[in-house]
Amino acid sequence: MERFHGPEGSCSAVSDMLSRIGDKWTMLVIAYLGEQPMRFNALRRGIGNISQKMLTATLRNLERDGFVSRTVTPTRPPQVEYALTDLGRCLQVPVSQLACWTVDNLGRIDAARAVYDAREAE
Repeated sequence: MERFHGPEGSCSAVSDMLSRIGDKWTMLVIAYLGEQPMRFNALRRGIGNISQKMLTATLRNLERDGFVSRTVTPTRPPQVEYALTDLGRCLQVPVSQLACWTVDNLGRIDAARAVYDAREAE
């Protein structure tokens, strides 16, 4: 935890960023764009039950934070493609590791929950 003791407000900045990247839509967008750049509708189809409004907001936040680039091709109609930036690809590494850790430890997590739930039910 000593690493988080830096400039004033750094703990708040870490908390804010973890909230941003930890939401389910951000994680999915990062995962899909990690495979290849995608257009909006292809990304929306791939993710599934995300609304157009939520995907737009998520992409804007990711672009604002420097994780995603947006390229507009001036055709009729204009084509917009989203891709991970170098910073986004850098973020993809720990996100993928966290996903793998979760899958690897699901049994242990489920067992701990069962013990806790049984104890609380008494």
